[in-house]
Amino acid sequence: MADVIKIAIVDDEKDMRQSISQWLALSGFDTETFASAEEALKVITPEYRGIVISDIKMPGMDGMAFLKRLMSMDSSLPVIMITGHGDVPMAVEAMRLGAYDFLEKPFNPDRMTDLARRATQARRLTLDNRALRRELSDGTVLVRKLVGTSEPMERLREDILDLGQADSHVFIDGETGTGKTLVAHALHAVGPRAGRKLVSISCAAYDPDTLQRRIFGPAEEGEPLPLVEEARGGTVVLEDIETLPPTLQARLLTFLNEQGTPPETRIIAICNLHEQDKTCEDMLRPDLFFRLAAMRITLPPLRKRGEDILTLFNRFAEQFAEEYGCDAPEVTAQEAAQLLQAPWPGNVRQLINVAERAVLQNRRGSGSIASLLMADNADMAAEAVTTEGKPLKEYVEAFERMLIDNTMRRHKGSISAVMQELCLPRRTLNEKMAKYGLSRSQYLR
Repeated sequence: MADVIKIAIVDDEKDMRQSISQWLALSGFDTETFASAEEALKVITPEYRGIVISDIKMPGMDGMAFLKRLMSMDSSLPVIMITGHGDVPMAVEAMRLGAYDFLEKPFNPDRMTDLARRATQARRLTLDNRALRRELSDGTVLVRKLVGTSEPMERLREDILDLGQADSHVFIDGETGTGKTLVAHALHAVGPRAGRKLVSISCAAYDPDTLQRRIFGPAEEGEPLPLVEEARGGTVVLEDIETLPPTLQARLLTFLNEQGTPPETRIIAICNLHEQDKTCEDMLRPDLFFRLAAMRITLPPLRKRGEDILTLFNRFAEQFAEEYGCDAPEVTAQEAAQLLQAPWPGNVRQLINVAERAVLQNRRGSGSIASLLMADNADMAAEAVTTEGKPLKEYVEAFERMLIDNTMRRHKGSISAVMQELCLPRRTLNEKMAKYGLSRSQYLR
């Protein structure tokens, strides 16, 4: 499993390394042993999914030299040193060099187990944080998170790639829960500033004076650098731009006018205005609005994304089913139609909540997706929870795609099992999978 954190045991004494390995294995750890530091270094890399337990006194490269090599490779790698009786000064020096902790012979096995548990937890957190940072800096990963094959989503991905490369200020708007912050990160990650810093702030979260200092400075003693300085050469994301006070709108406009072409620091403004009778254009001074909105992305609401709704529901339901250790709910034809027809005022965020509750209901063996939609939208009619009509063909195709997708996932890509369950000949199944952009390889695991 990719999530397993190993323990590399390095000791030239065979009996000692085998004893440590057996004890830790009995405690539930995954171990591997090495007779020398040189041998271990052939396996341990900066991304090693594990920790190291090493003796200090070894022939060839001793434990201290080994520790220095490991720390120069990855200073956050937990290394537990084993010292002989009376070698405490050496152990203290090892801690100074970056060792996680040390064990003095003869050591208490329970203390070793406790140290190993804490060290593996620390290593897992470090590696997870690194993976998250890579994900947030990888534009292709972020764009893939914008799931969907509908025309509005295809167009959105194209806009992100185009405007990301344009490297100008960008204005993002759209209904609540559509993923505006994710799009801001993607714009930064696919453009020429991908290696530079991205910082963000909600303009609604601070009083005007604090907001002035946080964005433009001057910072008071003990406060971090103003965002425009911290992100110099990178990107500043201003969320809730519609709440920016008039004085700061003027200050922001001045800052934009002082920038060159391309701007030294890029501004991405996100509008989260929820009032039906007002727009962001009403809330911002015209010269600032038109300066920011020269490059504009408006995110599509979920109700406009057709069969993406079923794709997303299935994905979220599977994730929650795995998290809760139960089966994802089977979606009936009527429920699929209701999911497609629902108005989704909370967009993807609301869909995530419905998927989670559907999984919890299914675990209890009660309730239905329709009841959840009715609870979220009290004014819906029981049979037709719709905001706008769609051709019957659209509903049928969306349900058919969902049904094949679900069955392929359940059978882990077994074509014969899917053919048998859906009573479809091989040629018909192949044609339908090609039509809906489904490939057997995506279900193999």
